[in-house]
Amino acid sequence: MVTEIKLGLCNPPEPVYLYVNQGEVDGESYVWYKFNISQDKKIPVPQRALTGYLSELRLTTKEFKGKDNLKLDIVVSADELYVIRTGVETNFAKSFLLAASLIQDFSKPLIIVANAGDENTVFCNLYDAASKTKIYREWSRDLDWATIIHDIQFRLSGNSSTPKFSVVPQPLPTQDLRIKNIRTLLDYPLDLVREWLQFQNASNPSQLDISKIDSLVKTMCLAWAADKCEYPNHAESSYQKLVVDAVASGADELTAISAWMQQVQTAKAGAV
Repeated sequence: MVTEIKLGLCNPPEPVYLYVNQGEVDGESYVWYKFNISQDKKIPVPQRALTGYLSELRLTTKEFKGKDNLKLDIVVSADELYVIRTGVETNFAKSFLLAASLIQDFSKPLIIVANAGDENTVFCNLYDAASKTKIYREWSRDLDWATIIHDIQFRLSGNSSTPKFSVVPQPLPTQDLRIKNIRTLLDYPLDLVREWLQFQNASNPSQLDISKIDSLVKTMCLAWAADKCEYPNHAESSYQKLVVDAVASGADELTAISAWMQQVQTAKAGAV
């Protein structure tokens, strides 16, 4: 599919970010909004649906009120490039992931709908844009969210026919960002990371060799699992298989670690 390039004045080819939340600004209700950084102002978006092609799904860490928060970025190609950003643990993220997990062919456009729930919650409904058919999957307590994210990412990566209406280069994650993202996922104390860096005579991870950073990642992960496994070597062996080997095979590291954490917690629950 070839899209027509419109000549003349236009906006810079930067993504439009939609932030999911239920609220009200100047008497206008919204379930998602844009944010004007220069004016520190929320801009309500009256339309509750976005039609486009799902082109990417990624995890990213953003700081809010002095704390790091893991976000799910839903990247949609439409008249512009949109990024729907929401907390990875929110009802919106989980209801979106449930529906998206049923889709095998992402070369077809989808309608993503934001619906208000109780107590400021927002849910997501997903529709086939051509047939207007709702895509629905039953909620279950036993769902493995990390695996669901990985499976969707895998199908998207193999979907070369998805139209790309605009391309915004994404900076390669630095080792600093890598450690920040993993530390946030594991809820690992920042002070311990700083202490470890001091022993290495470094002020930030990017100053060190990749092998040392890999060692820090393993240290943080096994520290998280220390009180969750009866035998420490079980956590280490599963880490090697589900994280190290998976990443070597091309898996996203954050997603692989999330899947490993899920496996460790499942094994602990089964042993009780």
